[in-house]
Amino acid sequence: MRRIAFTSAALGFVCATVLRGEGPPPIFPPALRPGDTVQLVAPAGSLERSRVELARTRLTRMGFHVRVPENLFRKRGYLAGDDDVRAEELMAAFRDPTVRAVLPGAGGYGTTRLLDLLDYEAIRQNPKVLLGYSDITGLHLAIQRKTGLVTFHGPVVSHGLGSRENLTGFSRDYLWRALLYRSYFDWAGQLLDEGYTYELPPALPELRALSSGRAAGRLTGGNLSLVCALMGTAFEVQTAGRVLFIEDTNEEPYRIDRYLSQLRLGGKFDRVSAVILGQFTNCESRKGEDSLSLEQVLADYFEGLGVPVIANFPAGHSRFNATLPINALVEVDADARRVRLLENPVQLGEPGQTLPPDLAAPEVGVEPDVVPEPTATAPARAGLPDNGPDPASSPASAPARPIDDDLLRRIP
Repeated sequence: MRRIAFTSAALGFVCATVLRGEGPPPIFPPALRPGDTVQLVAPAGSLERSRVELARTRLTRMGFHVRVPENLFRKRGYLAGDDDVRAEELMAAFRDPTVRAVLPGAGGYGTTRLLDLLDYEAIRQNPKVLLGYSDITGLHLAIQRKTGLVTFHGPVVSHGLGSRENLTGFSRDYLWRALLYRSYFDWAGQLLDEGYTYELPPALPELRALSSGRAAGRLTGGNLSLVCALMGTAFEVQTAGRVLFIEDTNEEPYRIDRYLSQLRLGGKFDRVSAVILGQFTNCESRKGEDSLSLEQVLADYFEGLGVPVIANFPAGHSRFNATLPINALVEVDADARRVRLLENPVQLGEPGQTLPPDLAAPEVGVEPDVVPEPTATAPARAGLPDNGPDPASSPASAPARPIDDDLLRRIP
């Protein structure tokens, strides 16, 4: 299929600003369509049944077949079961040819215990969507390092689709903009230009530039504490020629300082192409004047770094959590306060392929019980309908059923 179709000027810019990074070439998973099977997994912390039930309801009404393993709700302390069980569940989902997306139910802790138990060759041979954030960063970095598969840093099942409030309009738009086949075509069925720009709703603070410039590279990173936890291992983050994204939560400034110092001493800022600083939620000091502020710590490491650095990007432990494709090519323009995806992060088909039958009518792409907040801005040219029929209903024109009130009451 068509991969990177830049103008000659844009291509020259990318070639001039992207260093040749290490690691395998990128592999793109197939985009998702109604009727695809998605499997829920628990590779880290244990899951709440009520949240999973609500997420399954919402995904089913979008047209997906949702597979929930019988023992998904197992628990061993702060883990969702033994390491071997969690690793085998993840690998079974990747090996199953009927599964098109692997959806971790939650983060928490535990993925780093699995990384030497996974079959990366099997993952490479069976590319499919993997979505999650927080502790799922361990899987993102290991899979990027060992296979080149593009994975997606975005909402986990329990926090978003499985929450009472559901995803915000912003989070929802960028999640399905990245994953849904239909979102890469306009209403006439014409393929959109590759990539898209992340547009922030007016309700969010503006992006800040800590270091000026414009550069591109393949995206890497995720949760800062997980990035640092893998230093010195076979899954250590590779930043040369790449755009590094980091975020975190519930870490005081001195701990953020320690993590960033580790990355700097490890040479991870020496040849980085650009840096995106996401949300650092609840990371302000509780020690008052005896502490540096979070802003001071970030400034110490990134002001004048010599590459573009943007702060306050809405991704991470926040209700506004943009889905970012790890290992896809992105551009950071700090002067314009802009982050842009330069290529489609999913497979769409072969060159010259005609419009598939499922594009003849609008595709279900929004959970029926979601009402977008009025301040949210949809992604540019997303091509998604505002709502859609409930695929579980018959006939197809019947209105969508609301989420069961009893189920909502059980969600904390």
